[in-house]
Amino acid sequence: MWALLSLAIGSFGIGMTEFTVMGLLPDIAGALLPNQTAADPDAAIAQAGWLISLYALGVVVGAPTIAGLVARFPRHRVMVLLALALTVFNALTVIAPNFELVAVSRFLAGLPHGAYFGIGALVAADVLGPGRRAQGVAFVLTGLTVANVVGVPAGTYLGQQFGWRVAFGVVAAIFALATVCIALFVPRAPGQPGRTLRAELGVFRIPQVWFTLGIGSIGFGGFFAVYSYVAPLVTEVADAPQAVVPLVLVGMGLGMTVGNLLGGHLSDVNLRRTLLLGLGVLAVSLAVLALTAAWIWALAIMVFVVGAVASALSPAIQTRLMDVAGDNQSIAAALNHSALNIGNSLGAALGGAVIAAGWGFAAPSWVGAALAAAGLAIALTAYGVERRRGVPIVYAHSSSSAR
Repeated sequence: MWALLSLAIGSFGIGMTEFTVMGLLPDIAGALLPNQTAADPDAAIAQAGWLISLYALGVVVGAPTIAGLVARFPRHRVMVLLALALTVFNALTVIAPNFELVAVSRFLAGLPHGAYFGIGALVAADVLGPGRRAQGVAFVLTGLTVANVVGVPAGTYLGQQFGWRVAFGVVAAIFALATVCIALFVPRAPGQPGRTLRAELGVFRIPQVWFTLGIGSIGFGGFFAVYSYVAPLVTEVADAPQAVVPLVLVGMGLGMTVGNLLGGHLSDVNLRRTLLLGLGVLAVSLAVLALTAAWIWALAIMVFVVGAVASALSPAIQTRLMDVAGDNQSIAAALNHSALNIGNSLGAALGGAVIAAGWGFAAPSWVGAALAAAGLAIALTAYGVERRRGVPIVYAHSSSSAR
């Protein structure tokens, strides 16, 4: 249990570093892009949104590369080094003097993200044993969802009151704590000496892997299209004070925590149903959010719902990807976070585009609904292809009866 808690501390830090920036976009834009903010505040916020996309790009690049390179090394040692890298790169965000260097630091901070979660998920699955793989994945992700209840709102508040750099200083300290705890408590286990990057990259020859990556990168992108612009959604569309933003983020974090734990259980019971139903409900929820965002209480309720449904999908997508990847478990576990962060980048970029086009801060919710619906279409296609073949995929270490 201490091993899982140690990993969860790191995932808590990842939740803060990934999502706190979303609640502080107006503050970051004002501090790093003062001229653009004075001339066109909306365009400045949209440009600051590239910090979200660059972090996500770092995850996309780093997850398969790092996971493939380190598959042969002991997981304990790898996890310590990944946590240390997260500490250093987030400290760089604190001290970077201008927008360009902050952007570079955000890309670097994203590089270890996917490998950390991917290898951590394998450690958790080993600790909890067969039949509870999705719950093991969900446990590691719990740190991320709790971060959205406590860490992200606290970081947003600290950033608003004392400057956005203070929030990232706290993040760096959390990763330093995680590094120490992982070194002390994560059990030592041998790696896979025979695995090479070339062998791990063989996962990309499996068609169902591509389908699953599409579900994560497009379908889950619907969530990020909204989450990236929660702050202006609250202040500009609902016309609520800036102080309400952390409260709304708490609500979303609570939804994410509930959804993550529920999704882990439901995915172990029936993965197919959890995945398909979750994507459909996410699309509908985002559309309802777009229609009701002008009323702050309705917005708060729908943000909770969107967070819950999206987080229920995360362990489902992770488990599906591990199932269809055969022997390529290390890279498959990490690739889920590449996919989700392609969704992060895509959602943030498309949300910023419709805002910059003058369509308003509610427009990203409609973008999100369309992306979630597209993800559902991909999932239906994937299961349709699987069914037409008439021969079930051989799942690696699978224990669920309905995949």
